[in-house]
Amino acid sequence: MTQADKKEPPLLDGLTVLDLSQGIAGPYCGLLLRQQGARVIKVEPPTGDWSRQMGRARDGHTAISIAYNAGKESVVLDTRTPEGRAALQRLAAQADIVIQNFRPGVAERMGAGYEALARDNPKLIYVSISGYGPEGPMAQLPALDTTMQAVSGLMHVNRDAATGQPRRIGFFLIDLTTGMYAAQSVGTALYRAALTGQGRHIQVSMLQASAALQSYIVLDDAMFPNAESSVFNAPTGIFETQDGPLYISMLNDAMFQRLAATLGFDDWLTDPGLRSSAGRMPRAAELNKRVAAALAGNTLEYWENALADNDVLFGRVNHPRALCNNPQALHSGLFSPLQQTGIGELPLPGLPGNGSHQEAPGEAPYLGQHTEAILKEFSL
Repeated sequence: MTQADKKEPPLLDGLTVLDLSQGIAGPYCGLLLRQQGARVIKVEPPTGDWSRQMGRARDGHTAISIAYNAGKESVVLDTRTPEGRAALQRLAAQADIVIQNFRPGVAERMGAGYEALARDNPKLIYVSISGYGPEGPMAQLPALDTTMQAVSGLMHVNRDAATGQPRRIGFFLIDLTTGMYAAQSVGTALYRAALTGQGRHIQVSMLQASAALQSYIVLDDAMFPNAESSVFNAPTGIFETQDGPLYISMLNDAMFQRLAATLGFDDWLTDPGLRSSAGRMPRAAELNKRVAAALAGNTLEYWENALADNDVLFGRVNHPRALCNNPQALHSGLFSPLQQTGIGELPLPGLPGNGSHQEAPGEAPYLGQHTEAILKEFSL
């Protein structure tokens, strides 16, 4: 039996997660726990998680609702009613982990805040995800990934090179990062609970996550406050070949020397001003222009082979769908086939660190699909 064939038991097998969250950040936290073996019961309002309406819908699902709710069980509770709130509280009393992403104060008004639930369940790990944190001048403001990209400066970092126009990063980076930080904190809290018998209230904000993402950018700005941020090495960027774009990235001075040799630029090898990144950065436009002219003269395959032979960082600029057929992705079983009722087989990425050729955690549920069974199981 090879290492890849060995099946390790799921790390969180036997734990029950009550996921009250909607959208992306909270549900992604729940998905990560599900992929590690936990049972995740998703509580939805009668109208459903609003991710079911984010984007193009098919058979009651969007790509977002499937991606971040695969393998969960859906229970519909109307927490505007006393009966719905009581059922929610009784479910939480039997859970190991609760995830919610209401605005600060909403869970408490529902009787489902940490203090209320922890009285009956002292080992409870309770995750609160918010936009700006539990208190402060902006705590009650609505927040989405897109608005947080604007507030945190990520749109400025991603501005157009030609026009300087700030741009949104084209996927929900802050939401996903927030969910990852929350799931990581759950792991450490579970360890602490195993040692002490005491749970923990974990509070993670999207503002915190966006700041953590940009740590070196913030530090660079503090170190050089009178200068706009610049490239950190050169030449680097997207360059057109005869049959498609290629990205070249420059890591260090030795790699620059190897790139110069690959391109036949002997004058770069002897130019003392190009021996360090500090000398190359002011000349980035000049260097990039010359690389562009060289790469335009041959094919993607030619340059990929030449750059690989000389250990220069590069990557073909692909559409995301190409990742499913990437040879390394196929070799490592990067995607698991997810059989989604009403849609068919879909490619779902496995959880990093869980090994190769993982099984999908199960299909994403229809709204309220498991309500009757779970209410019966938990005697509600």
